[in-house]
Amino acid sequence: MIRLVSGLSGGIGVSEDNQENKKPGLFTMGWFKPLYRRVILIAIIAVWCGWEWLYNHDQFWGLITAAALAYGVWTFFINFENELNKTDGKPKS
Repeated sequence: MIRLVSGLSGGIGVSEDNQENKKPGLFTMGWFKPLYRRVILIAIIAVWCGWEWLYNHDQFWGLITAAALAYGVWTFFINFENELNKTDGKPKS
């Protein structure tokens, strides 16, 4: 399927949907498929977030790590299977 895409400069271009969906995303690569790897990564970010809030009392890095933690939970646990099963823009049935 071909669709029109507008760029930042205001120009309109043509994009191939099939080419976009064949590339694996950074966080949906096969390396992250085993659950224990995703759990370890999220646990490291959670410990870092707790360190920033409880020990350092640094709100800036606390918010950065909290946002990374929320994004990681969404990417690796809530939406991981949907993205992994996606082919040609449609989930497998």
